Amino acid sequence: MRIVIQRVSKASVTINQEIKSKIGHGLLLLIGIEDADTCEDISYLVKKVSQLRIFDDEDGVMNKSLLDVNGEVLVVSQFTLHASTKKGNRPSYIRASKPPIAIPLYEQFVDALSATLQQEVKTGEFGADMKVDLLNDGPVTLIIDSKNKQF
Repeated sequence: MRIVIQRVSKASVTINQEIKSKIGHGLLLLIGIEDADTCEDISYLVKKVSQLRIFDDEDGVMNKSLLDVNGEVLVVSQFTLHASTKKGNRPSYIRASKPPIAIPLYEQFVDALSATLQQEVKTGEFGADMKVDLLNDGPVTLIIDSKNKQF
């Protein structure tokens, strides 16, 4: 599982000219799922996302977590995070999971994060053509791959 984490002042997802979800101060998570992902990947990423100290404390130092600031979360599925650009100019998405595998894992991730944060986690719509609007705060953008825990 790959996640692009963006600390935001606000973010929203629009589908067919209607806002599906929106948040204020918190995190926008773009999540890519591959066939090799398991519940272990979900647990690892939920813990990481909820405990990453990427919010400013009183001294302006990134020392607080999402849990500490009671920030909101918007999760958007993005299969292109598993694109391979190794050959040619057209990305290959062969590593990205198809919906029968990806949707249950996506939903499990959202449910687990919601339980950990003890709040509703907002979402886009899996597989929809979505317009994501955000105001990146910082900017702070991180990438975490559950298959590469060395970073």
